[in-house]
Amino acid sequence: MAERGVNPQVEWPARTDTSLALNHMGTFDWDLDSGQMFLDTTALEVLDLRPEEFTGTPAGLGDRLAPGEQARLDARVAQALKAGRSHYGAYVRSRDREGAPGWTHVQGRILRDPRGRPYRVIGILRDAVHDPGEPGAAGERDEGRRRMTGVVERTTAILAHARTVNDVTDVLKDPEALAHLGAVSVMLGVVDGGRIHLVAEGQLGAYVPETEYTRVDAPLPMSEAVRTLRPVYLGSREEFQRRYPDLWPYIEPLAVRSGVYMPLIAQGRPIGALGLLYTRDGDFNAEERNVLMALGSGIAQSLQRAILFEQEHDLAEGLQQAMLPRRIPEVAGALIAVRYRAARMGRDIGGDWYDVVPLGEGRVGVMIGDVEGHDTDAAAVMGQLRIALRAYVAEGHTPGAAMARASAFLRDLETERFATCTYADIDLTSGKARLVRAGHIDPVVRRGDGSCHRVQVAGGLPLGLPAGGPGASGGPGAFGATGTGASGTGYPVTSLELHPGDTLLLCTDGLTERPGGDPETGVRELMEAVRDGPADVEELADVLCDLVGDSGGGDDMALLLLRRRGTPLPSGGGPLRHRLTPGDPDAPAMARHLIRAAAAAWGAWDQADEIELAADELMTNALVHTDGVSGVSMRLTPEGRIRIEVEDTSSALPRRREADDWAVSGRGLMLVDRLADAWGVEPRGSGKCVWCEFAVQGNDPPATGPGAAG
Repeated sequence: MAERGVNPQVEWPARTDTSLALNHMGTFDWDLDSGQMFLDTTALEVLDLRPEEFTGTPAGLGDRLAPGEQARLDARVAQALKAGRSHYGAYVRSRDREGAPGWTHVQGRILRDPRGRPYRVIGILRDAVHDPGEPGAAGERDEGRRRMTGVVERTTAILAHARTVNDVTDVLKDPEALAHLGAVSVMLGVVDGGRIHLVAEGQLGAYVPETEYTRVDAPLPMSEAVRTLRPVYLGSREEFQRRYPDLWPYIEPLAVRSGVYMPLIAQGRPIGALGLLYTRDGDFNAEERNVLMALGSGIAQSLQRAILFEQEHDLAEGLQQAMLPRRIPEVAGALIAVRYRAARMGRDIGGDWYDVVPLGEGRVGVMIGDVEGHDTDAAAVMGQLRIALRAYVAEGHTPGAAMARASAFLRDLETERFATCTYADIDLTSGKARLVRAGHIDPVVRRGDGSCHRVQVAGGLPLGLPAGGPGASGGPGAFGATGTGASGTGYPVTSLELHPGDTLLLCTDGLTERPGGDPETGVRELMEAVRDGPADVEELADVLCDLVGDSGGGDDMALLLLRRRGTPLPSGGGPLRHRLTPGDPDAPAMARHLIRAAAAAWGAWDQADEIELAADELMTNALVHTDGVSGVSMRLTPEGRIRIEVEDTSSALPRRREADDWAVSGRGLMLVDRLADAWGVEPRGSGKCVWCEFAVQGNDPPATGPGAAG
């Protein structure tokens, strides 16, 4: 036995336990149900554990494994259990009682019950320090290579969807993205002229404050990487201190022992730098450097794409903002709020716009529109169209005529684009609003009591389309809106009453569209937000913008809110309306009865006769001297006046004339002039309105009233 080189103390043939012990190979038995683990004497010696130090569970191995190794081993076991395999094996880095590094190989056989459920693992735990060619280290390198390559592939795939610099920085801050590289700090700097702007820092909070902005020529590793277009590798704390003394005071209190700063190069020029800091010692081998270079290349491409996207979007959005009004004028009698939000789904913007035009004498014009397309050309066309429509309105054209002229103007531009638009001419003294719509979505009115309605405005063709083409057709108004003709312009006028405290909402479809959703869903959400939102127009505008958020639905959005000043009228204080049809002998009598009742209800008991007589004269003139259908309305103004209006479809203006003693007519307007405190005539679309007002002396806010009639 001795001649054969065998230890004479070892029997021949050697027992199994002796062979295992001599080769530093121990065994373990792990009960998966109870979690208990048994290590034989040799296994404890391999891990340099005393029997009393071992807790009898897998967690008890933690003190003898390098940081992160137990989690990696647990993941390997879990993967084998889940995949239904019967074996698993792994090389792990270990350390003895004094902290000296080593390698340990773990191999297990998984036992399963007849149903395939794993219940026990029996295996071998072996000292792998003396394996030929260090297969343990090779196994670690293979796994590290796969892990790092997977990080690069996964990060590149995620960055492919990044559209903005914030998207790129969010990826770098995500612990699931670059944490697998083992870095405790990740920093991203973007070149801005002769400086580097630090835009992101993530992972474990080990932020090294090289200040938010640093010069490219500064003696710092990130600056050097940008300046030389070459990576900067730092393998030890001593190297940090020696090469970058200005940075060392910030590194010294941290657990950082190595780092790398990669230049981010696109089209041959540096656009930024990536910094990764580690807690491990040692230089970076050739394979690690190649992986980091590949990672830096992918980040550089994504960062350049994001920078170009933001530059183009900012340019387009700047053009859009330049085409919108620079300020909204203050209008007596109204509170106005506007909002514009560019689309964030792409780099293009659209042709949405709004405008407010003071018209004098208590009147204001408000408009909103959307030019077809999402590009800078749409924004340019929008600017020209907005200015043209504003000019037509300011010149005094009626709403229908102004819209028709704007449509002809857009056709003359020969842009092959069309636009939708809604325009409202509002008399803030009386609350009378005249609206025209060119293929646009209907406006919304929120009453002073909080109720909310969509106003069905009679529609015409979108602007820029030939007059003979198909378009939106208008119907009768709703919720107090009535449609009238527009002298053949193709844009009928709808009348609407805005009471004190009422809010008119005009918007583009970017506020109601939802990606992949039913169009009515956005409309329903809008109506609910308007009804339940705050009364203040600025606060309400913010609430409505929150409906679409920053990303929106791929379309830009414009919004205009106008709230008529004044205290909302109590229940019953709203306007009275009655229809006058030629040939109906009962219509004037019914109107006189309602007018007298309203005057009494509104505190004008002593003036009821004068008010009824003046209204009767105006109604008689309309019925006798015009052929069209007319109507009479009566309301209480915020100034405490009773206002009576009689509308007809005739463009002929009434004349006041002196009648002789034998004349049977000609005294109507004389009576109105003597009885009323004020009277006048206003053009209304294709017709006119003759009105008169009575000041109610000592009038208190009415508690009840006749409501709407007719």
